[in-house]
Amino acid sequence: MLTTLNTSYTDTRAADLAWALGREPLPALATLDLELAGAKLQLRLLGASHQVLLQEEQVSCSETVACIPGSSTPLPLGVAKRVGDWEYEFAARVEVLSPGSFAGRAQELLALVSDHPHGLAGVFPGSPHAFTALLAQRHEGQVHWRTWHAYPQDGQLVATRTRVGVRAGARGADPTGV
Repeated sequence: MLTTLNTSYTDTRAADLAWALGREPLPALATLDLELAGAKLQLRLLGASHQVLLQEEQVSCSETVACIPGSSTPLPLGVAKRVGDWEYEFAARVEVLSPGSFAGRAQELLALVSDHPHGLAGVFPGSPHAFTALLAQRHEGQVHWRTWHAYPQDGQLVATRTRVGVRAGARGADPTGV
């Protein structure tokens, strides 16, 4: 799903993004509710930021990547945590692209996400390459999502990927060893 976000572009630098796990739902500009083989997932666009809410059985998880006022936790390159019987893994990277490469990559990502049934993308007024996009899937008993936060003025694209799944040996674990 592709939407134009009715807001000003407030998260203006990739370096201003912070990561948080377990935050309450924040006001969203656009949402997409999904059910992926029993897991309820809500993809949320928060300005140039994102929040993903996941609920499965008795465990819930909330991931936020945003400019969080008062936060001193910068966007980490990687995080691995246990959330109940789940393993949570997060990774982020910042790509710096030339203007021509940035425009091409932006068009490619927006086409991928907007045409996908589990994708949500929001474009900001003023630049077709200023966007935030999320794409979710379920694979081998785990829920995965990827996000992209575009900063065309700096040629920066922040890409994240997250995997959440039952850890090996936990009740109801995937016999393949997740």
